[in-house]
Amino acid sequence: MAESAVGISSVTKTFPVETGILTALDDVSLTINNNEFFTLLGPSGCGKTTLLRLIAGFEYPTSGDIILFGASIQNLPPHQRPVNTVFQQYALFPHMTVAENVSFALEMLGRAKSERDKTVKQMLELVKMSDYAGRKPTQLSGGQQQRVALARALAPHPKVLLLDEPLSALDLKLRQAMRNELKHLQRETGITFIFVTHDQEEALTMSDRIAVMSQGKVQQIDNPVEIYENPVNQFVANFIGETNILDAVVSSVQGSSVHCTLGSGTVETSSDKPLRGGDKVKLSLRPEKIRLLPMNENGNLSGEILETTYLGTDTTYKIKTGNLMLDARDPNALSGSARFKPGDPVSLHIAPNAAKVLHD
Repeated sequence: MAESAVGISSVTKTFPVETGILTALDDVSLTINNNEFFTLLGPSGCGKTTLLRLIAGFEYPTSGDIILFGASIQNLPPHQRPVNTVFQQYALFPHMTVAENVSFALEMLGRAKSERDKTVKQMLELVKMSDYAGRKPTQLSGGQQQRVALARALAPHPKVLLLDEPLSALDLKLRQAMRNELKHLQRETGITFIFVTHDQEEALTMSDRIAVMSQGKVQQIDNPVEIYENPVNQFVANFIGETNILDAVVSSVQGSSVHCTLGSGTVETSSDKPLRGGDKVKLSLRPEKIRLLPMNENGNLSGEILETTYLGTDTTYKIKTGNLMLDARDPNALSGSARFKPGDPVSLHIAPNAAKVLHD
């Protein structure tokens, strides 16, 4: 069993506001494993940054407890916690060189100069910034400044590194490159990373596990594949990637197999909760799970193409099937262009369990 690095036990955090009391976190419990890249994912105002600040010690819980490697830390001030934080704004000291910025925290901890110099050298090599040791932050690009901020946070060898949307200020290409850098750093150092983001793609590509949050509550915790493929409720299904939320009626149940009527036909799925014929359900169906076929080929449903959008690698289709509208995504790998045009009749093949029953 994996060793627990951080335990959040029934934590609630409230703030006084003009209209009364704002509940930022509502009885949140979760466990983050040692040497794990763990992501808190959700929209603005969901409580993810508040939770990070509680772990860092910048805020204190209204109720509940925060455990770090088996010991409660909720009453410790930030400087006594073996955690460091990398913020969205890197907060480098402009009058110091790169090396001096990285060395600063070590100096505050009373480390000997020889140890500081050795650690600074190691950290700058780790983040590929050795050639910039003598430069000032104003002489660096945004990506380089971020690397220095990471080196500074890693230098004291914290047990846990907290990252509060550190990629949001970077442009798309650099952000994508830094995802790989961060994951590599986490594996190289063996430090537990707790990463806050509202970007679903960031979370899916970097994380060992993800906690999806909404309105101060954790909606689902799992690895990226399970979060995407098996969302537990409508919020998670909608927030992670694109999906069709479809109203359907259970037509039959045979063992673990559930057949649902929707649009112009039926789809087969399964449910971990008991269902009966006639039950109304909501299904999540990802656009890429729908296979489009010419009308003369067999599929679960039939429909008509209403709109197409060319996206380079893919084409998206808006389709009417019965009384439903849904979106499908089709790769352009073979023809290099859309296979169907508005007005075309199509057959839709939806494999068993491609549509997921939502319980919320």
